[in-house]
Amino acid sequence: MIVDEPAAEAHLAAVLERPRAEVAAALRELSAEYTAQGRGFDLRQVAGGWRFYSRAACAPAVDRFVLDGQQARLTQAALETLAVVAYRQPVSRSRVSAVRGVNCDGVMRTLVQRGLAEEAGSEPETGAILYRTTNYFLERMGLRGLDELPELAPFLPEVDDVEAESLEGTMIAEAVAAAAAQAADGSGEAGRAAPDR
Repeated sequence: MIVDEPAAEAHLAAVLERPRAEVAAALRELSAEYTAQGRGFDLRQVAGGWRFYSRAACAPAVDRFVLDGQQARLTQAALETLAVVAYRQPVSRSRVSAVRGVNCDGVMRTLVQRGLAEEAGSEPETGAILYRTTNYFLERMGLRGLDELPELAPFLPEVDDVEAESLEGTMIAEAVAAAAAQAADGSGEAGRAAPDR
């Protein structure tokens, strides 16, 4: 209860002077016992260690007590940036910006300040700083490791939808180009030269 990050089984075993397997079994047993008894807290394995959490059913009361109505939620931009870092790590800020389509420098600084992302070296070709998620990220998400991130496939658009959007974008670009040519020409002939689709 006093640690500020998940306690590793090996560390607990060393402190208790017991075999790691025995400590691991005891932790799992305690976790199952707390769940069976419906306790207000839960013992979970996250980010390579074990930590106590408020049970989900008690979370609203704990939030009111601890936060007193104040919450520091991540913005949509921060969530999107964090998702790109989580799935593409290690990744540079410019790559994250390219995936999102907007500059993410400020958002990335916020994620680093909050301890959700950290520097992970530099890219050999460009020298750009690479970023990855932290153990604190895993802990806040309730994950044991990155392999527990949900699959992206169910959230991706179908190929036909992407192709339709691409075709629509091409048609819009061609129409804008034709209108611009017509305005520059002043004759009205450019509009008739635009291809039909």
